[in-house]
Amino acid sequence: MLIRTPADLGAVIRDRRKRLKLDQSSLAKQIGVSRQWVIEIEHGHPRAELALVLRALDALGIPVDAGDQQKTSRGPARSGVDINAIVTKAKKGKT
Repeated sequence: MLIRTPADLGAVIRDRRKRLKLDQSSLAKQIGVSRQWVIEIEHGHPRAELALVLRALDALGIPVDAGDQQKTSRGPARSGVDINAIVTKAKKGKT
């Protein structure tokens, strides 16, 4: 699954932050934003500044890959984060 909405991206960020055992304040300090910004991005705020989103993804070790999903120049696509599972889990938590 591709990240298609701000809510999908927020779910991935929240899941990785929790897996790394970071609280929102620690992540905010690491990337130079407020805790409120982290809360908003995790809730799918659609107007977050791209530079800050990319900084958050980098801080959490979440790769951004715009390459071909089926095959890269280095060989077969690498397995990574199961985004489907993360988004499904996040959606179940909202109901």
